[in-house]
Amino acid sequence: MTDSRQRRITALTDAAKAKSLNKTRDAEQAISQLIKRGDPITFQAVQREAGVSHAFLYNHPELRTRIEHLRGTRRKPAADQPVDTDSTLVITLTRQIAELKKQHRQQLKALRDALERAHGENLDLRRELARRGTHSPPNVASIATTS
Repeated sequence: MTDSRQRRITALTDAAKAKSLNKTRDAEQAISQLIKRGDPITFQAVQREAGVSHAFLYNHPELRTRIEHLRGTRRKPAADQPVDTDSTLVITLTRQIAELKKQHRQQLKALRDALERAHGENLDLRRELARRGTHSPPNVASIATTS
């Protein structure tokens, strides 16, 4: 090999290593920024914040492991950030209302089903009475007027 060619290869190799180190540094800074802001840590968020590719993140075991670990942890509010109790209260009450609405719909459906069955049984009994030739029960309206 010629001396000139070897120098070019070395220069390209050094440039590639420097580029990789810069990307790694950028990814680390992106993770720190996301944590500081309280944003979720995902491959896509780190990729977008650092300006690196998904492949770069997946192909660097230490970055990949860190992102996967941080992705599994829940976001906790920082000590200097006040907890928004109004928002928390609204979210909690909204969930409770949704659950109560669900219970109400289930109860309403059960009552409608029971009423439908009762109407069916009532119709069957009236038909049976008519078939046996017994006169039908007195009209409810006539009972109310005589009482």
